[in-house]
Amino acid sequence: MWSPDVYLAYAGHRGRPFFDLLSRVGARNPRRVADLGCGPGNLTATLTNRWPGAGIEAWDSSPEMVEVARERGVPARVGDVRDWIPGPDIDVVVSNAVLQWVPEHPELLVRWVGQLTVGSWLAFQVPDNFDEPSHQSVRDLVSQPQWSDALQDFPFRESDIVQSAAGYAALLSEAGCSVDAWETTYVHELTGADPVLEWITGTALRPVRSSLSDEQWGQFRAELVPMLDAFYPMRADGTTFFPFRRVFVVAQVN
Repeated sequence: MWSPDVYLAYAGHRGRPFFDLLSRVGARNPRRVADLGCGPGNLTATLTNRWPGAGIEAWDSSPEMVEVARERGVPARVGDVRDWIPGPDIDVVVSNAVLQWVPEHPELLVRWVGQLTVGSWLAFQVPDNFDEPSHQSVRDLVSQPQWSDALQDFPFRESDIVQSAAGYAALLSEAGCSVDAWETTYVHELTGADPVLEWITGTALRPVRSSLSDEQWGQFRAELVPMLDAFYPMRADGTTFFPFRRVFVVAQVN
């Protein structure tokens, strides 16, 4: 289960890639814009500022997230992005930090391109930090005997979940798009106790939390904290630097 409150704890940091992504989308007056994986809708709501005349379509697999998005006035609906089919008036598709949860997303991207009209835009961003200590520490702990049975379905056991910017560029160019792809590492300056743990609690650790009891979850966190602290020490001023790499792709259908 997704927790909107936990996810929004770092809303400013999480929002910046969304705006960096949209800055490269050249659509001027789209008829309809789809946000696939809209989350709590805080970023989706800004799409009407960019394109005041566009209709907005928003999907998310989490009922909790959709409920919060609707409270913001976002016309969100519960649905799996794998089931989404673009209507004939969709001119822009946005997906922000979602496709890493869909193992078959390269095939999904090619399918969307084939269903979108010529001139449409497809823009997505995915984290590329699965080789970083934050995620490697989780994988190491998940594989320990005391957790391996309860967490055998943990989805991020492999680090090659997403492709490189060049890989996505090749994929979508071959599918018939003009592609702008790049990679960026943000260095987030976080505050508070165990900030990296709190960050990944809202994303990568969600499957762990849903598989454990409250007592088990507390123990898992307690074991993970020193592992993360070894790689992300708190500075003398109380802040922690957290490098986070992301892959961006903006494609226009030819």
